[in-house]
Amino acid sequence: MPQKIVKLTVKDVRFPTSLGQHGSDAMHTDPDYSVAYVVIETDGGMKGYGLTFTVGRGTEVVVCAVKALSGFVVGKTLEEIVGDFRGFYRLLTSDGQMRWIGPEKGVIQLATAAVLNAVWDLWARVEGKPLWKLLVDMSPEQLVSCIDFRYITDALTEQEALEEQMLTEGYPAYTTSCAWLGYSDQQLTQLCTDALASGWSRFKVKVGAELEDDERRCRLIRQMIGPDKTLMIDANQRWDVGEAISWVTSLAPFRPLWIEEPTSPDDILGHATISKALAPLGIGVASGEQCHNRVMFKQFLQASALQFVQIDSCRLGSVNENLAVLLMAHKFQVPVCPHAGGVGLCELVQHLILFDYISVSADLNNRMCEYVDHLHEHFTSPVVIRNAHYLPPKDPGYSCEMLESSVETHQFPGGEVWANLLAKAPE
Repeated sequence: MPQKIVKLTVKDVRFPTSLGQHGSDAMHTDPDYSVAYVVIETDGGMKGYGLTFTVGRGTEVVVCAVKALSGFVVGKTLEEIVGDFRGFYRLLTSDGQMRWIGPEKGVIQLATAAVLNAVWDLWARVEGKPLWKLLVDMSPEQLVSCIDFRYITDALTEQEALEEQMLTEGYPAYTTSCAWLGYSDQQLTQLCTDALASGWSRFKVKVGAELEDDERRCRLIRQMIGPDKTLMIDANQRWDVGEAISWVTSLAPFRPLWIEEPTSPDDILGHATISKALAPLGIGVASGEQCHNRVMFKQFLQASALQFVQIDSCRLGSVNENLAVLLMAHKFQVPVCPHAGGVGLCELVQHLILFDYISVSADLNNRMCEYVDHLHEHFTSPVVIRNAHYLPPKDPGYSCEMLESSVETHQFPGGEVWANLLAKAPE
């Protein structure tokens, strides 16, 4: 029976994580982890759930953009969409008028991701499979038919994409939860101790506020985890190019595997300069969580500006565009280590990393996925971590569905949590 989409709703859902400094870094000092939460419904009684991640103020703008896109979705059948998924992707991203406020970047791309994530979730639910299994079971021809190759054929053609092989195994994770910038040394020490006891061996530290503080915190973490475990550092776009090289050189004695987002996420040549300067120190450059689209990733790869590609489930245009980046990264032999955390990003990205390993890379050398231990309790199928590894999700869908009670109590500004907080706020 065809599944005709008859309704799309979107809600502004926010969690007051700034109260505990969770998620704090050198540029985002008081984030309230949030989502624009999308539900699509069909005349067959099926629902698909999608989201895009934000950090508080501005979520209402993404909600408006989702509403503006809803007209391209409501009235279509799921079979019509997935039968020409490349065409539907272009319909959303290339409308002759709406593309002006993008194209394929910023708020409109975040909204596109939320809508398409819901479509993918619906498709996987209709097929009765978790999304990663839906992708793995596709023929190569069907898989690449979901990808828009426009603007990237000079790096990857459709024919090259059809040559990928398939294998099967699991995926290691790294933790960012121990060392948010706003955490005290005592809190950092306790969280790191707990993580080590739980089997974690890969740790990321937020840096970029004060060099002396960074040196102290990196020294503390390195002493705790020992010489053989992996340390990464993340500046969240804090520095200019020259400053980044100087600052990271000062932190080189702590042997970080990579420096993440050392400068503007749009500065491809700047990242290339930093990569070249840090290579003799054995430090790579990682970026991608704020990379707008597949075209930017193409240029980062062509310029040898990244040693680690960090895709994001909601920054790019959903699964469709992430597939393009995974295939390009494989061609350029650059490991993919996705961005996660936030609200729902771990739940979503677990499907992409499993597909990447099973169907594309078949390689775990220097590959890992970020994990942040926040807000998973608000999902009907929360991510499962065991021995510092993501376990494959078993429930049908894209793991986007949130508990109705969480959505209602955290809806902004009228939900119970926010009504209480706003009532206590000073005039």
